[in-house]
Amino acid sequence: MLDAEFNSQVSRFIGRIFPESELIDVQQLTAGASQQTFKVSVRHREGHEGHYALRRAQPGLERSSYGQVTPSVEAELLELASSAHVPVPRVIESLDSADGLGDGYLMEWLNGETMGQRIVKLPELENTREKLAFECGQALARIHAIKVPESVRNVLHAVSPEGLVRETWEAYIALETPQPMIDYTAQWLLRNIPPQSDNALVHGDFRNGNLMVSEQGIRAVLDWELCHLGDPMRDLGWLCVNSWRFGRRELPVGGFGTVDDLIAGYETESGTSVDKGALHFWEVFGSFWWSVTTLGMAQTWRTGETPSVERPVIGRRSSEAQMDCVHLLIPGPIGSSLEPRDETNLPTSSELVSSVRAHLKTSVLENLEGADKFLLRVAMNSLAIAERELQFLPVLEAQELDRLAALVGEGDLAELRWKLVHALRSESCAHDSRLHEHLRLTVADRLAVDQPTYSALTSVASMAG
Repeated sequence: MLDAEFNSQVSRFIGRIFPESELIDVQQLTAGASQQTFKVSVRHREGHEGHYALRRAQPGLERSSYGQVTPSVEAELLELASSAHVPVPRVIESLDSADGLGDGYLMEWLNGETMGQRIVKLPELENTREKLAFECGQALARIHAIKVPESVRNVLHAVSPEGLVRETWEAYIALETPQPMIDYTAQWLLRNIPPQSDNALVHGDFRNGNLMVSEQGIRAVLDWELCHLGDPMRDLGWLCVNSWRFGRRELPVGGFGTVDDLIAGYETESGTSVDKGALHFWEVFGSFWWSVTTLGMAQTWRTGETPSVERPVIGRRSSEAQMDCVHLLIPGPIGSSLEPRDETNLPTSSELVSSVRAHLKTSVLENLEGADKFLLRVAMNSLAIAERELQFLPVLEAQELDRLAALVGEGDLAELRWKLVHALRSESCAHDSRLHEHLRLTVADRLAVDQPTYSALTSVASMAG
């Protein structure tokens, strides 16, 4: 619940920009690591009701996270995008220090669908989906053509493809967790850096889930806080990452379109050709980046920085992105090793967890609403992961140990995982069929525990190329 002081500050801010208007309601919509979003409802002096979106920095954060722009810079970028005919919300007013609300801005409220899993499925958007990939290509071409003024360029992160790979890999190494597929992917990326391109404005998070869509097409491109200067093909590759297809793996562009349509829209608008090899590189990088970022989110929970029930579950999503890297780089059969142990003593640990989960579902979940209901679903997902792990992990780890021993020698499981990681980092490991099979099976087994319904848990190779 929002406190009275905050509501009073918003009310004064609304009075400053809309004289003689009255604040009706403020609802918090999101609470990200660096920014918050609110829906603000106002009764104007003429009698009609208006709705707006307020974005501001998280209280207590004096500066944005590394690589993220501040809300005031984001507001400037939205205005630049609007001038370039990119569909975005109109910025109405920026906050100033006297408002007491921190760094932020008020923008118009737009109506449309923003949930990625609904965009790929809603019957009323069927005709829209047919042209959506082409529209995405057009919108990205317009973003990349924006002439960024020097004052904004000076505050944007600028990084080369190689620098971005190394930054991401170093962030993973600092987490001190042995994930061989991440190291394998990092080495592949460093060997396949695309030719240097001109630095353009890159949105940084252009994907299904950050688009507002209506039956008329793209209503707005949202969430500009990861804008930077770099290779524009990164945006196209990120849009094709399987994590943002919401189960529609056969449609590589956001789960709603084809790569050919995306490229056609981009080339028609920009007049430049898209290198499919570079696009493939950035799709691989996108899954690599997400596999590391999810682990980093879990680490912020461990340190107490973000004590949310969501963060540990998000950390388990690393296996999803790692499996996507498997399909992109070393496709092949993955099979299924999940066989429950023969348990005769009841109740087992997994059954105890299962009983708690069933109780929460049947006796608690339906009595909750809003954020409480959402967070309980997240907690139940954590219990489901723990249940599968208790049931299957001993067998899976025994199989992993046998494969590792054949690859890198004797030792316990933790030792051999690190031994393989160090061999990959030093490039002293033979990249042969045995290594590839081990990586495929290990990541697939981990994913079967973490998220058995994820679309990459098949042997079908990526269709994004």
